Amino acid sequence: MKIGFLGPKGSFSHHVAQEAFPADTLVAFENITDVVKAYEIGEVDYSVVPVENSIEGSVHETLDYLFHQAAIYAVAEVVQPIQQQLLATATEKPVEKIFSHPQAIAQGKKYIRQHYPQAKIEITASTAYAARFVAQHPEKNYAAIAPKTAASEYSLQIIAEDIQEMDENFTRFWLLGQSILDLPLYPKEKKMTLALTLPDNLPGALYKALATFAWRGIDLTKIESRPLKTALGEYFFIVDINNEKANLVSFAIKELETIGITYKILGNYTVYTISEK
Repeated sequence: MKIGFLGPKGSFSHHVAQEAFPADTLVAFENITDVVKAYEIGEVDYSVVPVENSIEGSVHETLDYLFHQAAIYAVAEVVQPIQQQLLATATEKPVEKIFSHPQAIAQGKKYIRQHYPQAKIEITASTAYAARFVAQHPEKNYAAIAPKTAASEYSLQIIAEDIQEMDENFTRFWLLGQSILDLPLYPKEKKMTLALTLPDNLPGALYKALATFAWRGIDLTKIESRPLKTALGEYFFIVDINNEKANLVSFAIKELETIGITYKILGNYTVYTISEK
């Protein structure tokens, strides 16, 4: 099989793809939208995309594309521990510019302010792109925030280890496709993610939507609003549901239909974890 991921090699997405599909062909793409589109047009069999970080929150590019444009959904989730490293071509050189993905920069901003307050920040499409760019310019006083896998991939030195602000730093990755996957990882729980659109003429619509799950004892692990992109003040709601009691969840969804609440399934999946090494 061919597996699409947010590249280049050495990114967290690359590592997740390696762990989930150790015997398959991995194909890198420049941005999240291209990763999803690669599956849509049949260029790859599955796509690996980040969906949420425990510090910086949801990856809106992923969620918005799946809601507004895609007719595919997550068939597995992989939770990856995140440790950010500061990398350069040599440990002794000064650092004038630091390159990385916006979420990685946000995760390491406290360290950067404390140790490199004068360094300019440059945004890249992924942490691995940042590492590769720094490796391509050894004559410059550049550094990148990226994982250890990027250091080995691009022969960079680790200036500082684990610079993320919080030790409990994890990112959820969704594996997009059609067939349910059984991965060589650690299964944790079963979940479903719905995107709810509420009718304008239903008072207390959000309360009624959530109540369909609450009175059945179904645990909701996340709720988030996103703009519908139709008018100011109009939103859809992303809800993560514990799906261990699939029959009860099915009844709750039918009740949503009865009271006029529109839903789209963004994922129905088993959650897997990658152990910290």
